[in-house]
Amino acid sequence: MTATQAPLPAEASPARQEKAQNGGMKQFISFKIGEEGYAIDIMAVREIKGWTETTPLPNQPEYILGVMNLRGIIVPVYDLRCRFGMGLTEASRSHAIIIVSAQDRMAGLLVDAVSDILTIDSGKICPVPEAECGASADYLSGIVPVGETMVVILALDKLLVRGHGTPSSQMSEVQQAA
Repeated sequence: MTATQAPLPAEASPARQEKAQNGGMKQFISFKIGEEGYAIDIMAVREIKGWTETTPLPNQPEYILGVMNLRGIIVPVYDLRCRFGMGLTEASRSHAIIIVSAQDRMAGLLVDAVSDILTIDSGKICPVPEAECGASADYLSGIVPVGETMVVILALDKLLVRGHGTPSSQMSEVQQAA
C-alpha cells in the first residue's frame, strides 16, 4: 500500500492555532486505541499516514515495530497498544501512523484510528489522578472530558523513551541504530 499524507483540516491552520493558544485554548489531535480515546498536542504532529510496513531492528523493545523511511529520514514506529500493555497491534490498512516531533526527534505512533481535532480550554484539562497505575501513568499529562467520554492526553516527551523511566534522549539511539 502506498502511504499518503493526510492534510490537517483548515481548523488546524497556524492562524487558528495562534488564536486558540492566546485565548488559553489548546488544540490536540485525538485518536483511538481500541475503544479508548487519547490525544496529543497538535503542535507535535508533523503528518498522518496510512499504515506502512516497517523494517524491524534487532534487540529493540517489543513496542518498537521497526523503522520507516520518511522522505530520507529514518523514523522509529511505536505500537501504542503494545506500549500501553494491551498486546501487539495486528496492523492493517485501517490503521494510521501519526508522525510526531518531540525534543527535536521524530517518531511514528501506530494507532487504530485518528478521530478529530479538539480545541480545549487549558483550564478544563484535569490532572491524572494518583493511583497504582504502573509505569504507563508516567506517559499521561492530563485527562479532559469531551462530550460523554474522557480523552487522555499523552506526554510525548515521556512516552518516546526506551523503557520505563529512562531519559527521552535514548530515543535517538533507535534513530542512530537505523
